[in-house]
Amino acid sequence: MPEPTSKRIDLETGLSYHYLEWDSAGSEHTVILVHGFLDFCSGWRAAVTPEMQERYHILAPDMRGHGDSDRVGKGGYYHFLDYVADLRSFVGKLGRKKLSIVGHSMGGSIAAYYAGSFPEGLHGLVLMEGLGPPENDTPAPDRVQHWVRGWNRARSRPPHAYSSVEDAAEKLLARDSKLSAREAADLAEWGTRPCEGGVVFKHDTLHLSQSPTRYSVETALEFWRGIQCPVLLVDGADSPMRHGAEEHARRTDGLANWREEEIPGAGHMIQRHQPEALAKLLLGFLG
Repeated sequence: MPEPTSKRIDLETGLSYHYLEWDSAGSEHTVILVHGFLDFCSGWRAAVTPEMQERYHILAPDMRGHGDSDRVGKGGYYHFLDYVADLRSFVGKLGRKKLSIVGHSMGGSIAAYYAGSFPEGLHGLVLMEGLGPPENDTPAPDRVQHWVRGWNRARSRPPHAYSSVEDAAEKLLARDSKLSAREAADLAEWGTRPCEGGVVFKHDTLHLSQSPTRYSVETALEFWRGIQCPVLLVDGADSPMRHGAEEHARRTDGLANWREEEIPGAGHMIQRHQPEALAKLLLGFLG
């Protein structure tokens, strides 16, 4: 099957997005793959199997401040719902008659907020460990202090440089014991850019600062209750980031039409660890 086409598009939010497109089928069913925190569009490539390409029109964007999409620039910050506004514009420009969205981790939260805000015409929603992070009870003034200090650090210090792409790949392997050396090399090649002294990962280091806004499950539930399409929850059997039974029940109480699947042998980065198993689930769920 053909490799994806690398493209760019200008959004109404004022940013230019980079994305990968698989359009071998000429399908009217668009499936948008939304990556997670500090990830990038190329991380989906292994999960876009020939069967997926034969059935769907597939788009995988780099979200703002990630990969090769625009950063916010001087004075700007990455407030979470900005991603939702970007996704709304992206869908409006590139989506076809039928739309489904697959989101991983942070991308799952973006996709769920989008689905709750704009439920009309959405065929299916897949949330891969995408029911949000743990709540944080840090007092608001302390969060703002951490946010301002983190902002200053991100803008005053250069990002950490690796001596080579191979060195960056070793860093990925050290962080993820389930990642193969071949996949790490591919991800490092896609996810870094040259700099003085070596390479740096492409994401804006401002993402590493703590947001001033506390994550609220009660707010998320307002979005989840607005979702009208079927929802598939996907978990990695070996993931350390799954919610406990009580918290899981609390969060899924906001979903009206959902089912859940677990993928053996996968940690949190499901699309990297078990891409073919994930593709099989997507094919069965999206139809």
